[in-house]
Amino acid sequence: MPPSAPLPPAGDLLAWYDRHRRTLPWRAGPRDPYRIWLSEVMLQQTTVAAVAPRWLRFLARFPTVEALAAAPWEDVTEEWAGLGYYARARNLHACARAVVARGGFPDTVEELRALPGIGAYTAAAVASIAFGRPVVPLDGNVERVTARVMAVEEPLPGARPRLAALAQGWMEQAAARARPADFTQALFDLGATLCVPRNPACAICPWQAGCEGRRTGLAPTLPRKAPKAARPLKRGVHFLLSDAEGRLLLRRRPPNGLLGGMLGIPGTPWREEGWSMEEAMAHAPLATANWRPLPGEAKHGFTHFELRMTLLAATLPPGARVEGDWLAPAAAALALPGAMLRLLALAEAAGAVASATA
Repeated sequence: MPPSAPLPPAGDLLAWYDRHRRTLPWRAGPRDPYRIWLSEVMLQQTTVAAVAPRWLRFLARFPTVEALAAAPWEDVTEEWAGLGYYARARNLHACARAVVARGGFPDTVEELRALPGIGAYTAAAVASIAFGRPVVPLDGNVERVTARVMAVEEPLPGARPRLAALAQGWMEQAAARARPADFTQALFDLGATLCVPRNPACAICPWQAGCEGRRTGLAPTLPRKAPKAARPLKRGVHFLLSDAEGRLLLRRRPPNGLLGGMLGIPGTPWREEGWSMEEAMAHAPLATANWRPLPGEAKHGFTHFELRMTLLAATLPPGARVEGDWLAPAAAALALPGAMLRLLALAEAAGAVASATA
């Protein structure tokens, strides 16, 4: 945007928001920092449609930050299952305990950032929405709106510091500073409903007159992104052991690393080099069981790599004992993270276990 061009009026965006704001469960009632923080953590890498019912369910089980802090980790991980990015659950639990230890949520960006697992975006979002601090959190929606309004052609992620500074500049307007929580959420809603990634609805945008991206015709192409490097492929072998009652052996994964602390189907580590059967069997929960390979492979995508898993199945021999958690398939389906559910689906397709939804 040319230096002399005025900023789009914050008041126009707020007037639009007052008429068209999205109805979201965490916007109902008082601006409780616990509820707002929980929604922001859940919304990272997860859609609003998927989060809304899970947020309500999580709150029903852990209605306050004190209840979450006091809960055993196993209860938290059980409630988080299926939401993905499980480091968020570990950080959520640790942060709740830190908040209770200090007597409540701090109300500044700097103090919020000092809590476990709270980064720049979440700190700014909670500070703005819960405490009315005049800061603009930079999520994907705000990045897109800012890049288009200001016609920033520098590609992401390199453009992120500039976009953050430009977005914060809107808060210098009196209308935005008078209603910082609403202004922040108005930016979120503008990006989510009108200034969408493809085919933005510029004709009905409250900021169309001041949008440099629209004036120059660049808006649909922004923000630009640097080419992504190809993700490496990793492989693993897992072992599905059933007992005479049809229950499945699950074991809790190590506390650190991917899916840390979650229940999982026992198996090898994940690595780029494939596994020979001899190597894989060293990780079997019971090497003497009659293991048989199941057809196909389970595929799952993580942020930094693609995962391919093969599955072997066996029945617990009479008299044998194996340590772990034995769950019926339906209970396992509720407790397992997404990557492990791919293995469960593979077993169901092969007829190795009863349907988890039966």
